[in-house]
Amino acid sequence: MSIPALIEELTPAWLSEALGGRVTAVRSEPVGTGQIGTCHRLHLEGEGVPETVLAKLPAVDPAARELLAGVYRTETLFYTEVAPTVAIRVPTCHHAEMSRDSGAFVLLLEDLAPAVQGDQLGGCTVDQARDAAVNLAGLHGPRWCDPTLLDLDGVTLTDAEGATLLAELYGPATDIFLDGLGTLLAPEDHDTLRDCVAVTEQWTLARGERFGLVHGDYRLDNLLFPPDGGPGSVAVDWQTLSLGLPARDLAYVLGTGLPVEDRRAHERDLVASYHSALVGHGAASYSAEQAWGDYRFAMLQGPLVSVFGCAYGTRTERGDRMFAAMVTRSCAAIRDLRSIELAGG
Repeated sequence: MSIPALIEELTPAWLSEALGGRVTAVRSEPVGTGQIGTCHRLHLEGEGVPETVLAKLPAVDPAARELLAGVYRTETLFYTEVAPTVAIRVPTCHHAEMSRDSGAFVLLLEDLAPAVQGDQLGGCTVDQARDAAVNLAGLHGPRWCDPTLLDLDGVTLTDAEGATLLAELYGPATDIFLDGLGTLLAPEDHDTLRDCVAVTEQWTLARGERFGLVHGDYRLDNLLFPPDGGPGSVAVDWQTLSLGLPARDLAYVLGTGLPVEDRRAHERDLVASYHSALVGHGAASYSAEQAWGDYRFAMLQGPLVSVFGCAYGTRTERGDRMFAAMVTRSCAAIRDLRSIELAGG
């Protein structure tokens, strides 16, 4: 089959072949803002097919499409090769395909409506944080320190050269971030961001003896929660999948998602819940003490992702407030947990 790049190319005939049923009619509506690609909800009529699916497609602009081919390839690889080997809740993938020669790709995913997207700006409850942390253990545990992960195409550990480059870029990105959003932060947060830059290179390479799959952007906006408020969160948006210290995902979601006082009161218990689930998924050699230490150490993930996301992404009013909230929360955690000392030691 041809690989569609535009929503108009998802015809009933193409969908019938992709879904293994008979689609007689299709109606689409856009979902989200489409900054990296486009997403549409497809309403299907026919036999042997779901009533609705979500279709993820590349950017409409061909130049942007080619530039982003790597992240499209990573997400396609996750659904085709990685998701079946882990235990984290993700949307069922009905069809996944990526061109070898271009940025064309298509994912047909389970429509999880009426699940509710997390609110990164407003933050989450302690129960939501626990559910997200336990679900995260399903990504990390089943392939904990699995050497075959090193064979995945395009999903790699950061080497010394990459760490040096990251550190060189982080300083200017922090300048851009503070120039744009500095007035939304307290003076101590400015200082903490500068401290993070100073230790980034050694932090990136440290603790390499413990590695696994890392979502890379495991935050509330990339999680879907049941509308009744119960457990059962689902993780989406897998373009940033990489290998690294798994606790980076945990520190990121708790440090950027929980209000500061809630994190202070509950983080030890939340990390313990994550660790218990992780051991249940196969990471039996990983101690609770190591999990707590890695969580403290990994808290620098919050400013790192937030600063780059703001500095080089499309600025919006909500986005500015969101990134400021994420940095404020995670910088407070870095100071509370003395993460800079661990990173620089």
